[in-house]
Parts: sequence; C-alpha cells; structure tokens
Amino acid sequence: MNFYKDLFNMSCSVAVSNSPVFSPSSSLFCSKPSIISSSPESLSLSLSHLKPSNTNTASSSSSPSAAAASSSPSSPFRLRLPKPPSVFSASSASSTSPNGTVLKRKRPARLDIPVSSLTFGVPPTPSAAARDVVEAEEDGFGVYCKRGRREYMEDRYTAGNNLRGENKLAFFGIFDGHGGAKAAEYAANNLEKNILDEVIMRDEDDAEEAVKRGYLNTDSDFLKEELHGGSCCVTALIRNGNLVVSNAGDCRAVISRGGVAEALTSDHRPSREDERDRIESLGGYVDLCRGIWRIQGSLAVSRGIGDRHLKQWVTAEPETKVLRIEPEHDLLILASDGLWDKVSNQEAVDIARSFLVGSNKSQPLLACKKLVDLSVSRGSMDDTSVMLIKLEHYV
Repeated sequence: MNFYKDLFNMSCSVAVSNSPVFSPSSSLFCSKPSIISSSPESLSLSLSHLKPSNTNTASSSSSPSAAAASSSPSSPFRLRLPKPPSVFSASSASSTSPNGTVLKRKRPARLDIPVSSLTFGVPPTPSAAARDVVEAEEDGFGVYCKRGRREYMEDRYTAGNNLRGENKLAFFGIFDGHGGAKAAEYAANNLEKNILDEVIMRDEDDAEEAVKRGYLNTDSDFLKEELHGGSCCVTALIRNGNLVVSNAGDCRAVISRGGVAEALTSDHRPSREDERDRIESLGGYVDLCRGIWRIQGSLAVSRGIGDRHLKQWVTAEPETKVLRIEPEHDLLILASDGLWDKVSNQEAVDIARSFLVGSNKSQPLLACKKLVDLSVSRGSMDDTSVMLIKLEHYV
C-alpha cells in the first residue's frame, strides 16, 4: 500500500527533444520531483486538473527553482518542451571573447547588384524608349507605327522624296527589329544612303544589283559596330517611273493594280522550302518549335540585317522585283508582319483604297491607322507598322 502511495506522489516528465527522433537520454519514465528542474531553455506545462492543488499561491512568485520543487506535488504530469530560440537573442547578435569581453558581430557589407545585369534584351535608345506610336503624313505617303506588347517599340521607317536633287527619286522603307531596336534603327538611318550611293554610280538598268550592294554594305557596317539584334526590311526605290521593291525577312510589299492586290515580295521564313535548303546546305538546321519553324531552334526569319550569332545562315541579301509604274497602279503598301499575320493582302488594299481612291481628300495616314487598329482588334500583339504610298505622284 505504501508503494502505491509513493508511486502516486511521483511526477511523470515527458521531454521532447529538438531531434525528430527521441534520444536514449530522453526522460520517458516516472522520476522523483527532485530530478526534474526548471530550465530557462524549456517550458513546463502542468496538468493540475488531475489533482487538487495544495500549494500556496505565494510559492509561484518565488524563484524558478523553488517553484519547480514546490509545484511537483500538485502537478503529477508535466510536459517539458524546448523553448524556441529568439530571433534577436543576444547569442545571435554577439559573441564572447576568451577574457569575457562581449564582442558585437559586424554587419556584413552591403551588396550592390547592378540593375542592368538583371534585364534581358537590348536597352532602348532614348529616342524610342517613350514612343508608343509614331506617325507621319506628307504629300504622297502616310505611315503609322504602333508598339505591341514589348516594353518599347522596335519598328522603324524611312521616307524621302526628291532625293539627290532628282525630282522623281524617292525612297521608302519599313524595318521590323528583333532582339532590340538597334538593327532597325541603323538600317533606317543608313540603308537609303548606301543604296543611293550604288544607284548613282550604276546604270539605271542595274538597279537590282545596286539595291543588293546597298543591303549587304549596310549589314556589314552594322556588324562592325559590335551591335546586337537584327531587322527585317522592305524598301521601295522609285526613280524615273520605275519601282524597285526589295525585302529581307517577313516585311511585305503589296501593290494595288486597279483594286486587285498583288504581293511584290515573298516572306523569308525557314518554312520556305528553298530557304530551308539554303540553310541546310550551309550546315544549319531548321526546327519546328511550338508550331513555328526556326533556324537553329532560334530565329523565325531567314534573312535580315544583323543577327551576328546566326550570320552564317541569315543573309542580308534581298530579293528584288523591278516594274514600271502604270496608271492602274494606284497605291503601294509596305508593312511589317504585325499587319500581314492578321490582315490579308486583298483586305488591306480594299481598306486603303477607301481612303485614297475616289475621294475628294486623300487620307493615307487615316488609312494606315485603320489597318493597324484592325490588326490589333484581331489579336496582334506585335509591333505593327504600315506605310501607304500613292503611286500616281510618280507616274
């Protein structure tokens, strides 16, 4: 009987270790109250409802050791849990030297991470950074460029009449950049000059070769600048009633012959059989990536200015078509693929003619806006540039 009495007066202590597995030293058995002491590193939970308390409340205000000793008769079960360490404890903020002096830990030096290293692509030029829309209209043409989902617009254009002192010499171009706007901007600023330099030196019958040399010279000069990115191009050179249309990439030129649309260029994409054969003959390959044919699994156009990392397969040599401007040729459309991916050639001509032909007031800029807005309404998220040229001025 005395044995059960002594057993009842003993307290049970359960220790929970920091480890997910209990160690052999963990107290899982009944022990005498004097063995268990209150530690600042543990929290005690007394289950006093199991036995009425006989302890004077004054004992709870005494020291921790006294409280532990006096509370054991009234606390037959106690859970001893490790006290969670404080984030801002003194031990984490300082250390003690051998002579007892408290040494404060120094704050580590601040890391300055340059923002530019976390960005991708080529940063915009100041002239293009804040422009969502670019538009222009003069006698004979209108142009409208609108930024798509990109952070800044990568399209550029060029237009000029009465060049080099010649009344009927004009040059127009649309440039669709990729991997940044550097290549498109360089082409817009230099291609006209390089082509005209070649045209002036050659016979008028040699216009196709002159344009070719102008494209290749512009590409070579761009690569010397150590600039990155690339650009598709479509250009129209008009001289003495002759129209010379060229392209490298997927920008397109469409002419209206009495209201009937006729494409003067063919898009340069790896999906074209002749372009794929050319690339593979040079040791490259063409892959179908998520429904789009790409060179080396990367670029979706097979010709253009720039693209130094793929220059072995992406040539800047244009395809050119020369024709005589006739009275039935009422307008010419130059546009980036942002338009042609959503609007057909004939539909573009029909809309453009409604603003240019049979109207008292020609409105080429309004026609360009109409075409761009139509493309956007159909889901285009690309930069879209459209230029309309009234050919009656050059007949």
